[in-house]
Amino acid sequence: MHSNIFQFDRDHPAWKTAYIQKNKYNAYSGIINIYNFLADSFRYSRLDDLGYLIARIFINHENQYLVEGKRQMGMLFTNYGSEEINKQSLQLIITTAINYSLEFDLLVPPYDTVKIATVGQAEAKIQHSRVTTGKRLGFQFNSDDVLGSNFHET
Repeated sequence: MHSNIFQFDRDHPAWKTAYIQKNKYNAYSGIINIYNFLADSFRYSRLDDLGYLIARIFINHENQYLVEGKRQMGMLFTNYGSEEINKQSLQLIITTAINYSLEFDLLVPPYDTVKIATVGQAEAKIQHSRVTTGKRLGFQFNSDDVLGSNFHET
């Protein structure tokens, strides 16, 4: 969630609702952004990986909410000014976002976007892709075989 309060831009459809027309302060809200990131992006600290904005939840001073998003996210939650945010609505929003994320396919960046790279970018990608691994080379350690000795040939 962003720590500031925002007002809808003047072209936003929310301004056409009777709820905001009745009280201009109803157009001020906090925002919770929902992004779809790959778990591996965090696991391997791939800081340049992209996350895609799935939805934004706007909640105002009266706990009225509006969800703005793609596909099913943008169609389910459009009752701004007539429904308070609650546990059930949050569960539905989260479930919908998770389902959308599960159906979201990875996209290959356009060729022209990635066709040129600096040495630094290539080195950084190599460094980020290194994972410490180990191979036992024919030896089994005591932790693998509780009854065995410290190690023995396999």
